[in-house]
Amino acid sequence: MAPPLLILQDIHLHLGTTPLLTGATLSVGAGERVALVGRNGSGKSTLLRIAAGAVQPERGSRFVQPGATLRSLPQEPDFGGARTVWEHVAAGLGPADDPHRARWLLDQLGLTGEEVPDRLSGGEARRAALARALAPDPDILLLDEPTNHLDLPAIAWLEEALAGFRGALVVISHDRRFLGRLSRAMVWLDRGTTRRLDRSFSEFEAWRDQVLEEEEREAHKLDRKIVREEHWMRYGVTARRKRNMRRVGELAALRQRRREALQATGSVRMAATEAEGSGTLVAQAEGVTKGYGGTPVVKDFSTRILRRDRIGIVGPNGAGKTTLLNLLTGALPPDQGRVRLGTGLSMVTLDQTRESLDPALSLQEALVGGPGDQVEVGGQKRHVVGYMKDFLFVPDQARTAVGVLSGGERGRLMLARALARPSNLLVLDEPTNDLDLETLDLLEEMLAEYQGTVLVVSHDRDFLDRVCTSVIVAEGDGRWQDYAGGYSDMVAQRGRGVEAKPAEAAKPAAPKGAPASPAATAKRRLSFKQQHALETLPDRMAALEKEIATLRQALGAPDLYARDRARFERFTAALTEKEAALAAAEEEWLELEMLREEIEAG
Repeated sequence: MAPPLLILQDIHLHLGTTPLLTGATLSVGAGERVALVGRNGSGKSTLLRIAAGAVQPERGSRFVQPGATLRSLPQEPDFGGARTVWEHVAAGLGPADDPHRARWLLDQLGLTGEEVPDRLSGGEARRAALARALAPDPDILLLDEPTNHLDLPAIAWLEEALAGFRGALVVISHDRRFLGRLSRAMVWLDRGTTRRLDRSFSEFEAWRDQVLEEEEREAHKLDRKIVREEHWMRYGVTARRKRNMRRVGELAALRQRRREALQATGSVRMAATEAEGSGTLVAQAEGVTKGYGGTPVVKDFSTRILRRDRIGIVGPNGAGKTTLLNLLTGALPPDQGRVRLGTGLSMVTLDQTRESLDPALSLQEALVGGPGDQVEVGGQKRHVVGYMKDFLFVPDQARTAVGVLSGGERGRLMLARALARPSNLLVLDEPTNDLDLETLDLLEEMLAEYQGTVLVVSHDRDFLDRVCTSVIVAEGDGRWQDYAGGYSDMVAQRGRGVEAKPAEAAKPAAPKGAPASPAATAKRRLSFKQQHALETLPDRMAALEKEIATLRQALGAPDLYARDRARFERFTAALTEKEAALAAAEEEWLELEMLREEIEAG
């Protein structure tokens, strides 16, 4: 077995007086695909910067195999005074590196190299930094949130490029679909230390939950005192994360209603609209057209949005997603056609830049809107500390200045502010940026319970699948099409994912077979085995839930451990086994149910 290319051993580092890393380790071998995961603020980016040699730990060792080349993509690209993008990319090349590869990468990423760094958008800056990191074809590649600010075509291109990358890869990302395709090993950074799972991301969350549940049981067994807030942060989200049958069923019902609404829109749109009761109709677009400089951005688009719809708007950068969003919400008048808004709309917008946050305010002041300790949520007063805990903040952070919060914490704060304000229409622009996996789960749960309507612009395919009742897609030349279901449903119906704009379509190499697989899925039937599983799994899950309840009741006996330790351990092992079996059954049922929906939609 070849020796590791990169080793971090017993890494310690403090953030002020707070320990951030307390014995973290990381080992990366040739060709390995490692995902580094953990909560926002857990130290993932810091550990990756230590791996890159940009930060020195207080204690511990770093080893890089002599002769091995290493390149990194930081979360915030630093252009270091470069006058052009090409100057920035070329500065990262070694004597033996091929500048033609760097030029090719820039072309694939939609850049010329003549762009001025100070004038780049967030997506352009990320693509320039990716070109610099990938150009030398290094032995070790460290990527910190590489998909942030990228549109769907760029993400698809990057997935394909990294799938063919021959070196070792360590990546931090919140994009489940991205991690699921590229990861082969998981390193979980939690409370300063690391745990490793030599399996793909698809198996990580179940493993993590099992670790936390065993830890909680052990703490309870030994009668250890657990701080209440820390207990909620570690175990509460895990419990809420599990996708239950009610939530899946409600989303399926909403998607079915959306299909029926879309079918009705094409025939008796105005009659149906006039018949809607007050507050049921949110927005009605009739033959809407909008253009700039003679170029149509939206052309002859019609749709109807009803209360509780969750509409995703997707397309490449520059396709006009913001324009369409502004048309549907009445912020922008159409050149032709008509947009009719429902009565009594109360809209709240979450912007992706977080610019509306005053860095000088404390977290508590930002939530309350000034002095005081009460925040109004859904028409009721709540203590701000209790509301903070809903968004994974601990009481000690109440006086923390907004300016020192991490990107993920600022994202959580923006969500808390937006969801506290009374509304029946939420407009979310890239809400998943900088959020960790646990916070994404929390956001999805809150959106599932939200009784109003949601319009969301996002490049996160898994988020769109879990939240949306329909997806509006840019088809090119100003044409937009509404598809019932999430992103995967759209791909199944459309036969392909989101492509780059026509002017750029020849530049990035299209992922081989990426759109074909879902289309093929839509054409085939469920096998006898799949159909049988779909029919029998609900009964199996119900039986497992009954067995789990019985075991929990038996383990709840206060004297069981002291009276019969062997029996206690046997019941504990059985409980772990049954819970894992239930999680696997739920996951299998969900996948089969989504497959069935895709086939019927096709």
